[in-house]
Amino acid sequence: MDAIAEVKQAMKEGTIVIGSEKTMKLLRQSKVKKIFLASNTSKKAREEIMHYSSIAKVPVELLSITNEDVGTMCKKPFSISVLSVRSE
Repeated sequence: MDAIAEVKQAMKEGTIVIGSEKTMKLLRQSKVKKIFLASNTSKKAREEIMHYSSIAKVPVELLSITNEDVGTMCKKPFSISVLSVRSE
């Protein structure tokens, strides 16, 4: 399954988390099983998430679409740079 299909599946299941702050909070609590970054995520956010995800051993996948397209895909009226899938 490709990354975009995984995001859509997580949206259907209701396990998607939107935003870097919420993702970081759950990542520190070991409640994230995968992270997705838009192709134009800021360098600072990308480095911070990559650092903590490597410690927590959570896979990070770079999406081939921009944050505006991620927002549209998630049916939100704003850009989304960071998405994560919550552990159950």
